[in-house]
Amino acid sequence: MDLAAVTALSGLPAGSISDIPSLTGTLSEKKDTARGTMFDAFLHTAIDNIKATNGYLSDAENEEIKFMLGETESTHDLTIALQKASVALQYTVAIRDKVMEAYKEIMQMQI
Repeated sequence: MDLAAVTALSGLPAGSISDIPSLTGTLSEKKDTARGTMFDAFLHTAIDNIKATNGYLSDAENEEIKFMLGETESTHDLTIALQKASVALQYTVAIRDKVMEAYKEIMQMQI
């Protein structure tokens, strides 16, 4: 039985059966792309979190300067900015420690 007979019976367009190997190749390429996309998303999320932490630290420093110069008397804003910066920095350091721990564990694995 040739491909023309199969495509005629299935009602598929003439070239669709011969394209099956290329479709499976496309699926494996999509898996590799998905893996790359997942790591890429993780990396961009980590970078965004570090930028947010830097922003909180900068805001806290600006509030300290304003308070010291007498431009503001709101200790609440200063306290809130300092607390946000502290929590963000603790979170960032905790994530960094976990990543380093995982890296060390991977490096100690025997192949």
